Amino acid sequence: MTDPAAVERDAAEAASAFAHPAVAPDVTAAYGEHPDHVVDFYAPRGESGGPVPLVVVLHGGAWRAPYDRQHVTPFADFLARRGFAVANVEYRRGSSLPRQNAEGPVAGRWPETFDDVAAAMDALPGLAGTALPQADLRRMVVTGHSAGGHLALWAAARHVLPHGSPWRLPAPPVLRGVVALAPIADFAVAQELDVCGGASAQLLGGADHWDERLPSADPASLLPTGIATAVVQGRDDIVVPQQVAEAYVAAAAKAGEMVGLTLLDGVGHFPLIDPAADACAVVAEEISQLAW
Repeated sequence: MTDPAAVERDAAEAASAFAHPAVAPDVTAAYGEHPDHVVDFYAPRGESGGPVPLVVVLHGGAWRAPYDRQHVTPFADFLARRGFAVANVEYRRGSSLPRQNAEGPVAGRWPETFDDVAAAMDALPGLAGTALPQADLRRMVVTGHSAGGHLALWAAARHVLPHGSPWRLPAPPVLRGVVALAPIADFAVAQELDVCGGASAQLLGGADHWDERLPSADPASLLPTGIATAVVQGRDDIVVPQQVAEAYVAAAAKAGEMVGLTLLDGVGHFPLIDPAADACAVVAEEISQLAW
């Protein structure tokens, strides 16, 4: 049973992260026809003195419809104030109504969630080139929190997807790296721990599709990528426990790849995207180390 003090701390951290008012983007561009096919762009604040790295943000929320990109706009603005050009990506998430005997909103849509992330990443160079002329597309880093951390790792691994996958790339994406924040990075471990109420299986369309679809969706199955990857994780995270990150890092090592893992003491799930938290500054530094 989860420690009541840990639950209380998690609630306080979530309240702090969600207390910041949404920050409007400088430009919004569409990468498709659906209302969720949009990217918000944030220009670097202050004098950049030349081209700056582009940070692509993929938000979390267990791939569920009630959680959209608005809750990470303060985080996107925080990165822009650190001198980055930022792209905050929206994508289709699960139905807002229960189905498949699930309790509460269902996580993700198959294949639409993956269709959208692939389409957004493919469209980003062209969109950013117009919306953010300051962005140096040769220095692009993808970051994401929780379910968005999963999508960030997945986006960097499309060149190792199974042959025949509609999302597979013929060559590695042009990325400086990935910084995954408390990611749902190993689906088997996440399911064992019932992370986000079994969201990983829901994302794949239910238990009946688990074996068939896991190789196309699970970051721990898509290794090695050859893309520099760092994971930032709070030791006190009760939403996506550190065992999930550790399992991914171990899978990478088994595949012959080193993934950096930064474990933060006294930190739970939400401070990683909370501009008021020290952990958020650690995240920005991890991004800087890959981008600059």
